Amino acid sequence: MPKLDEEVKKIFDVGFSLHQQGKLEEAEVAYNEILKNNNENAEIYNLLGVLKLQQNDVISAIHFIEQAIKKEENEYFYETLFQAYIRAKLYKQITSYETLVLKKFPQNFSLLFNLALAYKNLKDNKKAILFYDKALKINPTSYDGWFNLAHLYNIEGEVKNAISALKICQKLRPKDKDTEYFLSLAYMRLKDYDKGLKLFENRFSKDTAFSLQNKSYPNKATAKNLWQGEDIKNKTLLVYYEAGFGDTIMFARYLPLVANRCKKLIFMVQKPLAPLFKINSLGVDEIIDSYIPEQNIDFDVHVPLLSLPYLLKLKGERVFAYPEGYLKADEKLTKVYKEKFFNNDKIKVGIKWQGNTFFDMDRVIPSEEFLPLMEVENTQYYSFQTFEGSEDISKLKQNNIINIGKDLINFSQTAAALSNLDLVICNDTSLAHLAGAMGIPCWIILPYEVNWRWHTDLTKCDWYDCVKLFRQHKIGDWKGVFEDILNEMV
Repeated sequence: MPKLDEEVKKIFDVGFSLHQQGKLEEAEVAYNEILKNNNENAEIYNLLGVLKLQQNDVISAIHFIEQAIKKEENEYFYETLFQAYIRAKLYKQITSYETLVLKKFPQNFSLLFNLALAYKNLKDNKKAILFYDKALKINPTSYDGWFNLAHLYNIEGEVKNAISALKICQKLRPKDKDTEYFLSLAYMRLKDYDKGLKLFENRFSKDTAFSLQNKSYPNKATAKNLWQGEDIKNKTLLVYYEAGFGDTIMFARYLPLVANRCKKLIFMVQKPLAPLFKINSLGVDEIIDSYIPEQNIDFDVHVPLLSLPYLLKLKGERVFAYPEGYLKADEKLTKVYKEKFFNNDKIKVGIKWQGNTFFDMDRVIPSEEFLPLMEVENTQYYSFQTFEGSEDISKLKQNNIINIGKDLINFSQTAAALSNLDLVICNDTSLAHLAGAMGIPCWIILPYEVNWRWHTDLTKCDWYDCVKLFRQHKIGDWKGVFEDILNEMV
């Protein structure tokens, strides 16, 4: 900072002290007073930028920090500027400084880390990996650096590298649940379920499900009587859902196995799924789809659904028990839907383009991407899109698509409708799991970042024999994957 005269230095000392005390408005007055006398003082501009960041006025912060840099190319100023750009999600502005950083500040961990973060957010994974690697050579103890690098390796299918990075995270933060959870997903993506399922017990959904049951049944659903795989042949077991519809359908395959281990099996399931599981008992003695007062429910031990394969000690291919056909539709309802919607000689194709956007936007497909498929001769398309996203059927109306989704309230109805199809083509959503569990041919359209359950070999689906997988060739490119599907159809 340039040398200040005594009076200005006093103002600076007061302003800086006020800033440190969190008295931001008063500090700002002092800083502005200095600029009246010395508007070339780069440090004051930078401090005003820091102050504006603290006030969540990011645009003003960027203005002041850029002014500081014009007057002095200070390494610290660039660090502050990158932080402001990140707050404003101006990632391209950060990457525009790549050459400067590599030339002038090649050993600055913060600048390299934030370049990596910017490229990560811009979906340029290879560049992001490059800069995380450079940053970690400078500071190999950065947990966030290794964790973000692991995520990028996983997206790019370099799962073994992801595991190596997460093992370093384990050393930096022993017994960290986030680390162990994501390590479990990496192992399971490689089909190493012996290691993966044990670590999968650290998942957040398990904790949430247990907490909910413990709140509902504080005297019965306790940590003490959480089933740990012990002998329960003379006991009643409560199994409860913990995640989305698709997870419930997929992991329901283990209910017959656990039913053989206990005296009575109670299954608590989401209300829209309850009618389907009342048709398909899977060894379950009682289905619950709503709250029952504690005095009216009786069980000895309890467990969240997604823990079953671990507690059943399933090894190797046994993890994929019942690869298809373990769920059936109601025969009478199937006939009703046939007469109402499917009484034609065409190839009947059901489609869906969107699931729950609260969890994941990458799996949402613009509905108009299906238009080229509708040009295939002798095909009749049915929209199974329900609720959120169903308005996008308007983009397909000119192609004589039948909107069956508006009539589907629960999964028993969906199953009955599916039973009349020749093929399902949909995004990675609960409809795909239902079709797979019923043995109905289903083509699942995957984003570039593949969920752990589809593994690394996408030429086959281990969970459902009737499922074929199609993945984006590059991030955000749906057209390419639909070209693959169209070639398969014709």
